[in-house]
Amino acid sequence: MTDIADLSAVDLAAAIRARTVSPVEAVEAALARITEKAKLNAFMAVSAERARAEAKEAEGKLMRGELLGALHGIPFSVKDLTNTEGVATTQGSALFAGNVPKADAVAVARARAAGAILIGKTTTPEFGHKPFTEGPFFGRTLNPHSHAHTCGGSSGGAAVAVAAGMGQLALGSDGGGSIRIPAACCGVVGLKATLGAIPNLQAPDLFGANSFVGPMARDVADTRLMFEVLHGPDRRDPYGQVPAFPERRLAEGEKSRIGFLLRCGNILDPDVEAAVVAAMKQAEALGWAVEPIELDLVSLEPHFLVFLRSLLLARLGSHAEKTPEKLDPTLLATIESGRGYSAAELCQAQFARTDCFAKVQDILGRFDLIASPTLSAPALPVGLDPLGPIEIAGKPVGTIRGAWYPYTFPFNLTGHPALSLPCGFSRDKLPIGLQLVGRWHEDAYLLDVAARLESASRASVR
Repeated sequence: MTDIADLSAVDLAAAIRARTVSPVEAVEAALARITEKAKLNAFMAVSAERARAEAKEAEGKLMRGELLGALHGIPFSVKDLTNTEGVATTQGSALFAGNVPKADAVAVARARAAGAILIGKTTTPEFGHKPFTEGPFFGRTLNPHSHAHTCGGSSGGAAVAVAAGMGQLALGSDGGGSIRIPAACCGVVGLKATLGAIPNLQAPDLFGANSFVGPMARDVADTRLMFEVLHGPDRRDPYGQVPAFPERRLAEGEKSRIGFLLRCGNILDPDVEAAVVAAMKQAEALGWAVEPIELDLVSLEPHFLVFLRSLLLARLGSHAEKTPEKLDPTLLATIESGRGYSAAELCQAQFARTDCFAKVQDILGRFDLIASPTLSAPALPVGLDPLGPIEIAGKPVGTIRGAWYPYTFPFNLTGHPALSLPCGFSRDKLPIGLQLVGRWHEDAYLLDVAARLESASRASVR
């Protein structure tokens, strides 16, 4: 039965419709894998009995010949930052240990309406504040490829869950790379869609939003399957007013134009460089045009930190004052760092965000998409201070955001869709990710390009 856990979501959906696999078997396979891989610590909570009950209902609908949704009977997980009706949402924090939402977030509701079965909540660092999935409330989530290296964050539990077969699909969230970072570390696909394409009404500031929810899966086809269910307008989201899914697709034989951003003001691990350059050679072998581009993203880090630290201070400052012992020390330090910013610095950060958007738009006026490494290096060793300095390729490179993931957080600020696609392994057998960034509302095109590159990569391995 655990072999069912290794089926893709696309294949599982087809098997359920053909009645060769039942929703009950699919859920039991996922739950068995969660038990088998419990040491990875990917889940904050497992809703086993509820999932079993819903699987029986799904099987009944199937046998009665009722109209089925696209995700009917497919097990999925939700990151613990996103609200789930009747299932605890703790934000990875002791502060919210007893919090049980009364309603699903929009994306969760859409997945469930399409027939997906929630099997549990995946781990996240407290309030998603760092790129390592660990914290005093739940411990450390382990990378299935190497327990000595981080699984990334903050959607680390989600990435580990799909990588290890604990549910075919996962819903993550991304405030600075939090879907794409763990996707790259764990060798899965993660999509941060166009701002507003998947409504995220939990964001406290919907107009200045840079936090997204999105799908994570083992391949592009599964990611697309979930995205097509999750996307769509919502009048409550100021960026979710687009009335229909944009239909630009990569036509058969069409030659995509890729702006290749190898470095963005950072030092790059040689294994990562070799992998992403090889991926671009595969793109050229498809007949696509690949040209190098320049874009300084590292210099945006101080402005990104203004947004991050100020937001956490606004949300959690009173908790930091009243119950600091309940907070992760690194979260507490991040909150305290926000106290020194002025209103003028916040405005300057907004100006920098606008300037970056304009530069990216200019590039995407000349190219169909931007390709870059997802991270400057493969998964970092566990035990590092997320607020301290790191080394890449044996060289001191500064702190994590500007050095390890300068490619990801800028596109949270600009709102462009961005996807991390596995593109090889390091000499230490750690996964490496290729990031693809598209134009606003060209998520379908971005997924088409990713699928074509994924296919080319698999063909080259054979």
